[in-house]
Amino acid sequence: MDLQTQMKHAVAQAAVDKIQNGMVLGLGSGSTAALMIEALAQKIKSGVIKDVVGVTTSFQGEVLAAELGIPLKSLSSVSQIDLAIDGADEVDSSFQLIKGGGACHVQEKLVAALAKKFIVVVDSTKIVERLNLDFKLPVEVLPSAWKQVKKTLEDLGGVGQLRMAQKKAGPIVTDQGNLILDLTFQNGIDQPEQLESQINNIPGVLENGLFVNLTDEVLVGKVENEVVVVESLSKI
Repeated sequence: MDLQTQMKHAVAQAAVDKIQNGMVLGLGSGSTAALMIEALAQKIKSGVIKDVVGVTTSFQGEVLAAELGIPLKSLSSVSQIDLAIDGADEVDSSFQLIKGGGACHVQEKLVAALAKKFIVVVDSTKIVERLNLDFKLPVEVLPSAWKQVKKTLEDLGGVGQLRMAQKKAGPIVTDQGNLILDLTFQNGIDQPEQLESQINNIPGVLENGLFVNLTDEVLVGKVENEVVVVESLSKI
């Protein structure tokens, strides 16, 4: 197992250790979140964790959790989520995030916003000084509006392109049936709160991958003296 995978396993386990009996859980998407779901299933099977129910953020997570026997509810059937755990593509020092590498950020943001506590699990490669210098910002758009939205985003300084599928012809289609524009701003994003609002006010945009003022705790897997450890970050 390579070091990055070890870091992902470590933070996934550290997050599961924060789960208490009887919780309604937001179960995130992506590789690290999948490891968290697997670790949770093991604790449920062994009886260490009892009476929990999960709300998933994607079809991917729903299929995995169901296969592992984790009880599930739909987002619309719960009024509150006790704890949501999810990964991120980038995290800055103010706990602002870019998510959406898996094109699931709409449901991920809905779950995070409903949670009493939102924990982000990442390896050390995801911690950045400024968002969007390395990872593109995903914007989910209505299929009929993508060209119009792309032009408006260019007026805001973002260079965007449709995210294309890898094993099928044409663009990626989200769980909601929409398309993704991936944006790059020349100098990154220094005012994520303002930009999140600007983008979401564009007609034809459903949601973007900036997660602003939602994160309560970040668990980071990193290597110290050739040993994988987990650090809990506090906001600056």
